[in-house]
Amino acid sequence: MLKKLLLATIVASMTLVGSAYAESAQPGKGTKLQPARATWNTGFFQEALVRKGLEELGYKVNKPKDLANPIFYKSVSLGDIDYWTNGWFPMHDAQLPKNFYDKAEKVGYVVKAGGLQGYLVSKKHVDEFGIKSLDDFKRDEVKKAFDKNNDGKADLTACPPGWACEQVIAHHMNVYDLEDHINPVKAAYEAGMAATLAEYKNGEPAFFYTWAPNWTIFKLQPGKDVMWINVPKIMPKEDQMAAKDRMVVSGIEGGVSDPVKLGFVVSDIQIVANKKFLAKNPAAKKFFELFTLPLSDISEQNTLMNEGEKSQKDINRHADEWIAKNQEKWNGWLDAARAAAK
Repeated sequence: MLKKLLLATIVASMTLVGSAYAESAQPGKGTKLQPARATWNTGFFQEALVRKGLEELGYKVNKPKDLANPIFYKSVSLGDIDYWTNGWFPMHDAQLPKNFYDKAEKVGYVVKAGGLQGYLVSKKHVDEFGIKSLDDFKRDEVKKAFDKNNDGKADLTACPPGWACEQVIAHHMNVYDLEDHINPVKAAYEAGMAATLAEYKNGEPAFFYTWAPNWTIFKLQPGKDVMWINVPKIMPKEDQMAAKDRMVVSGIEGGVSDPVKLGFVVSDIQIVANKKFLAKNPAAKKFFELFTLPLSDISEQNTLMNEGEKSQKDINRHADEWIAKNQEKWNGWLDAARAAAK
């Protein structure tokens, strides 16, 4: 009888210990999360990785909602969305609703100074026409070479409506008096860049806006295939004034000059989350704080997507492969997140 009682006590103790361990290993158990995701697919990789991390912490993470930037920032401040991994700052500052930081905050750095942006032109034609800046597209022979639709303007593969870069490009067209010389094509970006790449391979001129991380600068390599060009002078939008020093970059590979006046703010890529959500979920907050990716890893994955591996199943596999290659680092992030919840 005594043995039976002792055995029952041991079993009960083991059950309690096991239960406590399970709770500590999965501090998010029982909590549902609603993430959002940017409309540009070059940011899908980090969303998948963060989702997998949160799921290992026990959270049930719903399918992300693909949202335009302004809609996301309003939604996360209202608490309708918990977080996303696609904040670009200070680039997105102009799209934040009033009193945004009362309700939401930036957490950690996915890639610090990872958001490089600017205009690129096919190197062959940079050399042929002596192109150094956007001002060169006011020259008739340059406009004619880059005019795809015979409207008398050079065609620029630009940004779709709703993207922050669309507003900056529109600002450039205005302040540099380029509206009669350059036509920003605002089709879906992936389709536009696919057409630009095909034209480049046929020996035709290429003129496009892009950013890093992105597959574009792997397929069209700065310095070899294309060149970063200048804006005529730094003339920031009002909301860019505080970061105007981050619009000129030195040591950039494939620049027509050194430094290059990009005309876009070099941004930090960051997770943005609702404050109430973070306060209730210290494990998730700690994971956000620690999560970071090398720019080259994102661009490598973006290239795989561009080559056809772009289904959600493919993206999830890319995330699993990255975790396997970086298991020690990954486990360290999860352990620190679990410790933060105790």
